[in-house]
Amino acid sequence: MTQRAKIDMNGEEPRGPVIDAGAELDPVHPRQPPRPRTPATGLTAGQVAERVARGEVNDVPVRSSRSAVDIVRANVFTRFNAIIGVLWVIMLFVAPIQDSLFGFVILANTGIGIVQELRAKKTLDALAVIGEAKPRVRRDGVAAAVSTSEIVLDDLVELGPGDKVVVDGEIAEADNLEIDESLLTGEADPVLKQPGDQVRSGSFVVAGGGAFTATKVGREAYAAQLAEEASRFTLVHSELRSGISTILKYVTWMMVPTAIGLIISQLVAKDTNLKDSIARTVGGIVPMIPEGLVLLTSVAFAIGVIRLGRKQCLVQELPAIEGLARVDVVCLDKTGTLTEGGMDVTELRPLGGTDQAHARQVLGALGESDPRPNASMRAIIEAYPDSEEWRCTQSLPFSSARKYSGASFSEGNGQTSTWLLGAPDVLLPDGDPALAEIAALDRQGLRVLLLAEAAEDLGASSPAEGAKPAALVVLEQRLRPDAADTLRYFADQNVAAKVISGDNAVAVGAVAGKLAMPGADRTVDARRLPAEKSAMGVEIDANAVFGRVSPQQKRDMVGALQTRGHTVAMTGDGVNDVLALKDADIGVSMGSGSEATKAVAQIVLLNNSFATLPSVVAEGRRVIGNITRVATLFLTKTVYSVLLAILVVCSQVEYPFLPRHLTLLSTLTIGVPAFFLALAPNKERAQPHFVRRVMRYAIPAGLIAATATFCTYLLARSHYSGPAALDAETSAATLTLFLVAMWVLAIIARPYTWWRIGLVATMGAGFLLVLIVPWLQDFFALKLVGVTMPWTAVVVAAVGAVLLETAWRVVGRRVPA
Repeated sequence: MTQRAKIDMNGEEPRGPVIDAGAELDPVHPRQPPRPRTPATGLTAGQVAERVARGEVNDVPVRSSRSAVDIVRANVFTRFNAIIGVLWVIMLFVAPIQDSLFGFVILANTGIGIVQELRAKKTLDALAVIGEAKPRVRRDGVAAAVSTSEIVLDDLVELGPGDKVVVDGEIAEADNLEIDESLLTGEADPVLKQPGDQVRSGSFVVAGGGAFTATKVGREAYAAQLAEEASRFTLVHSELRSGISTILKYVTWMMVPTAIGLIISQLVAKDTNLKDSIARTVGGIVPMIPEGLVLLTSVAFAIGVIRLGRKQCLVQELPAIEGLARVDVVCLDKTGTLTEGGMDVTELRPLGGTDQAHARQVLGALGESDPRPNASMRAIIEAYPDSEEWRCTQSLPFSSARKYSGASFSEGNGQTSTWLLGAPDVLLPDGDPALAEIAALDRQGLRVLLLAEAAEDLGASSPAEGAKPAALVVLEQRLRPDAADTLRYFADQNVAAKVISGDNAVAVGAVAGKLAMPGADRTVDARRLPAEKSAMGVEIDANAVFGRVSPQQKRDMVGALQTRGHTVAMTGDGVNDVLALKDADIGVSMGSGSEATKAVAQIVLLNNSFATLPSVVAEGRRVIGNITRVATLFLTKTVYSVLLAILVVCSQVEYPFLPRHLTLLSTLTIGVPAFFLALAPNKERAQPHFVRRVMRYAIPAGLIAATATFCTYLLARSHYSGPAALDAETSAATLTLFLVAMWVLAIIARPYTWWRIGLVATMGAGFLLVLIVPWLQDFFALKLVGVTMPWTAVVVAAVGAVLLETAWRVVGRRVPA
C-alpha cells in the first residue's frame, strides 16, 4: 500500500482573474514542443541550482500592495494639489505668510496620507507573506513545501484536492485527477486529466491527485501575467470612491467659470491694491476645493486595513471592506464555517446483517486507499486503522458533485470487492428502510455516511447503481465556539444568513438549530429547488438552510439572490465553494482553506475565525458612514464658497475674505473635526447612492451659509466707513460664517456622545481664543469693531441655524437617499 501523502494547505495564492483567453494560445491545451521528461523522483539539487543560475525561476512577485513610489505619487500628484500648489506659490510672493497657511495644511495632509498608506502597505505585505501558497515540489525523491517563487523549470509539482496550479505544466502522474479550469475558460465542468495533458496556472484540482512538470514559469506563463496584474493592491472601483470622483468632477465644472469671474472682478473691475486683490481672489478660489476629502477617504481605508490586519484578516482587494458593509445576505458553508474541520466517529451501525468487524476492516482499507483524505475520512482513519491485508486495485476519489468515494480491493484470499462511502440519500434509492433511521440521526445534527458494496465496477457510468448497504458511519461535528455569537450579530444587523451545504438538509438544519440561527427550522433539499433563477430566488429568500447543494447550484443560488437585488457575501473553505465565492459580491475564505478558495476570495481570515467577519462589517460601516458625514462638511464649504464668489462677482464688491480667514474656518469647522469623525466608531448600516445622500444636505447647507454670510457682509458695508472698514466688514462676515459652519458641524456630529460634544466645544473655544488674544487678532486680521455689527452677525447666524435645522428635516423627509 502506498503511504498517504500529507498535503500542506497553509498558505494563500493571489486572487486570480477570470481570463478570456486570447487567440494567441489555447489557455487549456496549448501546443508546446516536447520537453525531456522529469524523472518521477523530480529534479536533483544540482539541476535546481543550474536552473536558478539560468534565471529559470518562477519569479512572479507575491501579491502585494502598491509600491512606496506609487503611494507617494498618488498622494502628491493630484489635480487639486496642482491648483493649490500654484496658488500657494503666488501667495508666498504677494501676501504675508499667514495668507499662505493653506499650503502648509496641504503639505501636512499629503504627508499624513502617505504615512498611513505606507503603514497599510506594511500590514498587507506582512499578511500576504503569512498567507503565501506553499505547493509541494518533489526533488531528489522527497516532496517538500516550497514558496511559489522558488519553483524552477521542469520541477515536479504534486497536486491534491483544492491545490491551485501555480505554473503552466504537463501532467506527469494522474490518479483520477479532475481539474477545474473555470478561471481560464469560464466552463464550470471539471476536466479529467491524463499524463501528457497540459495544465495552466489559474486552474485548480477538484478531485483526485497527481503531479505535473513545470513547463513555463515566471512571467512566461500567460495566466500568471494576468493574475499578477489583476491581483495588485487596489484603492478604486468602489461606490464610495467613484462617488467622490463624480463629486470632484462636478466641483471642477463649477469652480473653473466661478474662479475666472472672481479673478476678473477682483483684478479688473475693482480699483484696489493689486496684491490685496490677488490675495482676496486666491482666498475665494482655495475654499472651493474639497482637498481633504480624498485624503480622509484614503486614510480611512488604510487605517481599516491596519485594524483588520491586527485581527489576522487579509483584505486582498481594499474595496472589499466597503463591500462587506453593504452586504444584506451572507451565504455560509457549514463545514469549516459553522463547524470546525475536525470530526469524531461516534458509532458504526451495521446494516443488512453485515458483520461489524468486517465493516471496520473495509473502512480501514478505504482510509488507506485515499492519499488525500478529507475531514470525514481522516476521522474514519483515526477510528479504524488499516490492517494492510487488502490491496487497493482501483480508487475513485471523493467529489462534491458525486458526493461519494470508492475503491476496489484484492482481499488477499483470491476474492475482490468494490466499496463506496458517501451520502446515504445519494447512494440509497427513495423509500429504502434505512433512510428513516438516517433521518433520525440527521435531526440530532449528526453527520451520517453510508458504507455500501458496489454491484458495478468503479469505471461504470453509475457505480452507485444497485449498491448494497453495509453500515452507517455516524460522525459528530465540532461546532465553532464563536459561530453562535457571529450569527446573532448578523441577525441584529438585519443581514440574512443562509447556510448552503452539500450535507443532508435536516442534519445541517440541526447544526444551525444548535447555534440558535434564525430560520434553522426552514430546511430545503436543494435537489428540489427550481432551476429558473427568479423562482429559485423566491425559495432562497423564504428559507434559511439548504442541503445537498452541488457546487454549480451554490453558484446559481448566489446569482439568484443577486437578481433579486441582494448584495451577497459567500464564505467557504473547500473546493466546492470556489464557483460561488468567485461570483459573490464578496468572497470570504478561511486561511486553512484550499488554495483555490483563497485565490478567488477578496477577504481571507488567516486565523480561520468566523468571528472576525463582524469586525470586517463594522470596519466597512465605519468607513462608509463616516466618509458620508465628513463629505457633507467638505462639500458644504465648496457650495458656499462658489455661491459667495458668484454673489461677489454679481455685486461687484471686494471679496470679503483673505486666505488666512478661510484657512482658520476650514481648520476649525472641517479639517480637525472631520479627521476625528472619519475615524470614529460607526455602526450605521451602509446605504447606497453616496453622491445623492451627500449632496442633498450639502447644497441647502451651503446656500444658507453663503446667503447668511453675504447678508452680514452687505450690512457691515453699510455700517462701517473709513480706511479700516474692509477689515471690520471681513471680521463681521467671518463671525457669521463661522457660527453657521459650526452649526453644520453640530448637526453632522449627531448623535452626540461626550467626545463629540467636546470636539464641537473645543473648535468653538479655538475661534473664541483668536477673537480675544491680541496677537492672534493681528495674525488672522480678525477684530470685531463696535457692538452693533458683531451682534447683528450673531443674529443673522442664528437665523441661518434655524433655517439649517428646518432644511435638514425637510430634506430628510422629502428627498430620500
